[in-house]
Amino acid sequence: MNWYKDTLTIRTHGKGLYPFTPLVTERLRRWGAREGLCCLYVQHTSASLVISENYDPTAKMDLETFMERLVPENQTWFRHTLEGADDSPSHIRAMLTQPSLTIPIDDGALSLGTWQGIYLFEHRNHPQARSVLLRVLDV
Repeated sequence: MNWYKDTLTIRTHGKGLYPFTPLVTERLRRWGAREGLCCLYVQHTSASLVISENYDPTAKMDLETFMERLVPENQTWFRHTLEGADDSPSHIRAMLTQPSLTIPIDDGALSLGTWQGIYLFEHRNHPQARSVLLRVLDV
């Protein structure tokens, strides 16, 4: 049994979904992981991780639009606005999604469905460098 660790840096240029499945796949190949679990964890309160469709770009656009409509900026009841109009909404959006993912590894590959991909969901307006912890247990 082997335990592998790395930290991925995902650079964003504002709100949106940023695919990074190839980064994870590359690490699995480099480590030679065959069977086990892949755990991902984003170390931020204004970004999250999601698994979503990675084939049709309109699916990504719809998810981004949905989140904008679900938690719009500039609401009069927001108090936490120290870092700007996206401050409270980014934390609420992160709370509604998830900070971590666990994906099985079978026969050396992530056990994602045909159209699934791993995304960092950036909830801030400005560019960020997001840290995603990658942990792999290879049994």
